[in-house]
Amino acid sequence: MKKFINEVDDFILESLSGLAQAHPNLVSVNLDPMYVIRKDIANKKVVLISGGGSGHEPLHSGFVGHGMLDIACPGHVFTSPTPDQMISALEAYQPEKGVLFIVKNYSGDVMNFEMAAEMSSYENKSLIINDDAAVINSSYTTGKRGVAGTVIIEKVLGSLAETGANLDQCLSLGQRVNNASSTMGIALTSCTVPAAGKPTFDIGDDEVEVGVGIHGEPGRRREKIKKANLMVDDMIDVILADLKEKNVKTNSSEILLLVNGYAGTPLSELYLLFDVAAKNLKTHNIKIARSLVGNYTTALDMAGASLTLCVLDDDIKNHWDAPVLTPALRWGM
Repeated sequence: MKKFINEVDDFILESLSGLAQAHPNLVSVNLDPMYVIRKDIANKKVVLISGGGSGHEPLHSGFVGHGMLDIACPGHVFTSPTPDQMISALEAYQPEKGVLFIVKNYSGDVMNFEMAAEMSSYENKSLIINDDAAVINSSYTTGKRGVAGTVIIEKVLGSLAETGANLDQCLSLGQRVNNASSTMGIALTSCTVPAAGKPTFDIGDDEVEVGVGIHGEPGRRREKIKKANLMVDDMIDVILADLKEKNVKTNSSEILLLVNGYAGTPLSELYLLFDVAAKNLKTHNIKIARSLVGNYTTALDMAGASLTLCVLDDDIKNHWDAPVLTPALRWGM
């Protein structure tokens, strides 16, 4: 294992410390228990809190700030945060208009966020994200996993919350975005968890894992690598079938296309995937109205990428376009 690391047990603490020092005008970091909060605390609106195992950066800690999350609770690598992290962060924040827990559908995350919701003295609701089209159940969860569509949901709801919308309005829009989003990923390599010191799974130089999860968990199948346009065609077929199953109309629709890297794939390859996807979607009479390309929901050092399609309506589009200022996503300010 080759990584920039001192002691394995200090890896996340030192990373969070670096985040705080790099963006002192945007976020504050508490290390015991671990949480990241907005520097400009905005407790007179619905407070958005999310989190999950570390290793997916910039999700979620990099998306704390104006127009996105108010609080992020990172666990250790690929390990769910604990309820005391959420409760401590909320006590520091003192919400006045309620709390929305944004939770990716992984068993540990769901369980611990549910416990935090029950323990919290603040009015709260929970949004479970399950945009993954690859598999119904996996080693990490029952039901579809929450993956890169989380970025879109956190951005759209971050904008809505800034307008003063109430808790029910935030939950309702979040559910709409989640239903309108679908994601499919392919891994070219495994990732290496620092505590393990070796790749999570073995994969041949000529193989890919189709439908991989963001922790390196298995997908739909293992197959031989093929040209990028053929892999993208397969991914889009799965996504469109998933949206159809959810009764989301795609023909003649405008969509947001997110090409997300797992951290080990060059940006040049991600833009190649966007080009291929754009050509494919044109044949389906689907217009790309908004786009995002880069490493936003990663899996440590895994090589690979996912495609997310979010079918847009005016509300989703307007809130996507609204100003945002976080360590990892910023425009319009």
